[in-house]
Amino acid sequence: MNAVANPRRERVDAARNRVKILAAAADIVAAQGVEGLSMAEVAAAAGVGVGTLYRRFGDRSGLAYALIDEREREFQQAFIEGPPPLGPGADALERMRAFLHGLTDRTVEQLDLLLMAETASPFARFGGAYAAYHAHLSMLIGQAEPGADGYVLADALLAPLAAPLLAHRMRTCGVTAERVKAGLDGLLAAFTA
Repeated sequence: MNAVANPRRERVDAARNRVKILAAAADIVAAQGVEGLSMAEVAAAAGVGVGTLYRRFGDRSGLAYALIDEREREFQQAFIEGPPPLGPGADALERMRAFLHGLTDRTVEQLDLLLMAETASPFARFGGAYAAYHAHLSMLIGQAEPGADGYVLADALLAPLAAPLLAHRMRTCGVTAERVKAGLDGLLAAFTA
């Protein structure tokens, strides 16, 4: 007899604490910026122990990822099954352009949180969301240019949207999101020429 594995369900009190913690963290980020996000302050504002925060999120970067998770889920839903051109139904090049523009906007919207999350460890950037972006772009590149190395080109297209690089370019060099999008359009045009 095969046993079907049941995914563990979140306890009601744990779910309630998660909601309180994320609401408190979001309020702190809104009021003080990411720099004000401390585990102790979030725990106090949420009315939970600091240990609860560390067990649940690991560290500040884990908390940052939890804060960006909802927006990330919305974005992924849009490019996986939303309306064209971001979602299915448009040609591959249009979808790539819409995806890269959407990802630029999405990254700029939560840049400080992404910056903290992506710099927590040497490979922090390359977790679940990056893997999804990479797979999506690789697939679209294969559709647009069947002979192209979609695996490597996907990394090239995603590189300008790394939070540390984007934050540096925007804040130190005055590069705008529109300029980044235009540059990505140029990269797309170059490899499909």
